[in-house]
Amino acid sequence: MKPKVTSPSNPRATEEPRQLLLDLAGEPRFLPEDFIVGPSNERAYAMIEAWPNWPGEALLLVGPRGSGKTHLGAIWARRAHAWTVRRAELTGESLPRLMAPPALLVEDAHETGDETELFHLLNAVKLRRSHLLLTCVNEPALWNLATPDLLSRLRHAPAVHIEEPDDELLRMVVVKLFVDRQLVVDAGVIETILTHAERSFAGARAAVESLDHHSLATQRRITRALAREVLGKADATSSE
Repeated sequence: MKPKVTSPSNPRATEEPRQLLLDLAGEPRFLPEDFIVGPSNERAYAMIEAWPNWPGEALLLVGPRGSGKTHLGAIWARRAHAWTVRRAELTGESLPRLMAPPALLVEDAHETGDETELFHLLNAVKLRRSHLLLTCVNEPALWNLATPDLLSRLRHAPAVHIEEPDDELLRMVVVKLFVDRQLVVDAGVIETILTHAERSFAGARAAVESLDHHSLATQRRITRALAREVLGKADATSSE
């Protein structure tokens, strides 16, 4: 069920504040129908949908934190029957077991870890013609890798990028963040966040988290006034 803005059905209803009707969800949902597609991520989404017709066995999914890499990875892992691990879990003991399934998702591949094991994994995927999806926040050239062969292999792997969102996608992302927290907010709160928060996935997430925490701490409902108060303080602090 998609979030929607209520539409007044009579003149008196227009006097009521517009509410965003949000379905209740305890944890972030990573179902295909919950992924919001926009200009900044449509190429990445199309590549995930194109599996198994990828240009190679391994694919890099590159994007800023909070941009939906985990969500896209979960969609792919479900379709490919892939196991999911973090980069730190690639060790000499775990590698034989991790190579058992036909596909593997390695999240946060840019993080520091055993370079030898990652190199062995890439070789094994190529030899077995299995599939590997690696999520990361930047290109391998920025990972400070000490193994030239590993860097070369990663540089030659196909990569697809998620860019920072446009206004409409960012608006839908903010709505979904409130959905995931089981919060119902006035439509004006969304616009206040778009006006005052950093215009990025990470900025949207930080704004929603800040409002939720402040609301719980003060026992106040999240309103446009509260959003202006909390985010205005953040603006003032960041400009000092």
